[in-house]
Amino acid sequence: MKREEEFKTVITLNDAISAQMVAGMLNENGIPAAVFGADSTAMLNGVGNIDVKVNASDYEAAMELINTPGDTPEEEEEETEA
Repeated sequence: MKREEEFKTVITLNDAISAQMVAGMLNENGIPAAVFGADSTAMLNGVGNIDVKVNASDYEAAMELINTPGDTPEEEEEETEA
């Protein structure tokens, strides 16, 4: 029997929308990610301890992506105007 890979939490957030956005960004970059703890209470109240988790083997790459500052729309506009 194949042993399932362990999950690691890359970030814990207070709202489900932010957690879904982080998981989506990771998935778009080839790192399978899932949101845990976004139950109906958290979704209705918009608050709760919601974890974004990845496979343990993807943890370092996920942390690098999460901690890399991205361009904000204002920064992109300044670059095109220069």
